[in-house]
Amino acid sequence: MQDNRPIYLQIADRISNDILSGRLAAEGRVPSVRELAAESQVNVNTVVRTYELLERDGIIFNRRGLGYFVCVDAANRITEKRRQLFFDGGEMDFIFSRLKAVGLTPDSLADLYSKYLQK
Repeated sequence: MQDNRPIYLQIADRISNDILSGRLAAEGRVPSVRELAAESQVNVNTVVRTYELLERDGIIFNRRGLGYFVCVDAANRITEKRRQLFFDGGEMDFIFSRLKAVGLTPDSLADLYSKYLQK
């Protein structure tokens, strides 16, 4: 866990990463609140807060008495939310300022990014 971010957000990111990687499939069950709390070594209320956030964002849904499941379009929602955060949350400005500071040109950046994607 990171010290600078609330734990429930870190757990939400971990679940989102599991969805994007396919470890948690669309309409598949996510761990129960108690299971995830034990696995993450956090209070049950922390996981409840995480699941409430993910449910509010349309990433998971609750089937009463059965638990939480991944929404069909969860991966698209996660990707869009992260894209918005990148553009609107200041990440892009930070990255571009660093690129400018080290003198990286758009052409050289495009080449480096193409090589990165080929890995």
